[in-house]
Amino acid sequence: MATFTTDTTEGAGEPVPLELAATARSRRRGLLGRDGIEGALLLRPANSVHTLGMRFAIDVAYLDRTSRVLAVRTMRPGRLGLPRPRARQVLEAEAGAMERWGVRRGARIAVQDG
Repeated sequence: MATFTTDTTEGAGEPVPLELAATARSRRRGLLGRDGIEGALLLRPANSVHTLGMRFAIDVAYLDRTSRVLAVRTMRPGRLGLPRPRARQVLEAEAGAMERWGVRRGARIAVQDG
């Protein structure tokens, strides 16, 4: 399994488990049908998400082509997110997780394949 870290000023921190959704089918499915996720899910390529049919609220981080965070939002179930024109990837996790991991605007995400 892959992991990711951030380059926040507090240091890299512990690696976070990461699932990769690189196929059209896996991106469409995303976190639908799950009761939660340990770690995060990276949708690549993607520039928007929705939470229609989701069972829990999620944090969404929009990343540019260099994996720098453009914005982080919390989305309740049943919402439709607007596309972010500069976003090329979307990182999803349970609500509240991004703050704990130091994922915020301007941070860079580093993915390590496992």
